[in-house]
Amino acid sequence: MGMKCTSCRTNILAKDNFVKFLCPDCGKNEIVRCKNCKDLSNKYNCTCGFVGP
Repeated sequence: MGMKCTSCRTNILAKDNFVKFLCPDCGKNEIVRCKNCKDLSNKYNCTCGFVGP
């Protein structure tokens, strides 16, 4: 099982560029975003309820 983009669920290891960070609200859950979702400002959801651009 590979790492997946939190927004689009694409296998991130197949992408050239991605970011990985802790949720800005709870600081506990890891958010992973592919370059495409980041560039398009696609929303992501944390299990704590935070929704980010």
